[in-house]
Amino acid sequence: MAKIKGITVTLINRKQTGVDPFGNPIFEDVEIQVENVLVSPTSSEDVVKQLELTGKKAVYTLAIPKDDTNDWEDSEVRFFDKTWRTFGIPLEGIDELIPLDWNKKVMVERYE
Repeated sequence: MAKIKGITVTLINRKQTGVDPFGNPIFEDVEIQVENVLVSPTSSEDVVKQLELTGKKAVYTLAIPKDDTNDWEDSEVRFFDKTWRTFGIPLEGIDELIPLDWNKKVMVERYE
């Protein structure tokens, strides 16, 4: 029996590294390699719902591993040699009630 295994994606989070002379925060992009992320095409029904609700076209849905603690909300993600942006709040289930390795999901749109 084959075991389900995800791919490694690059999550790009912004980290505050200081402040400028005017007191405004200075941010730097930090690349985080996240292993075992499942990537699946978003269902056509979900694409239509998200387009109506947010005006954004969901292309893929990412399933995030249970042990991941990164911030996936409105973040850049790279996989399949392209850059994507997550949107919406990642949906999270209860670990004990989900038998596999993933408990969160988030949708992504194409980002240039």
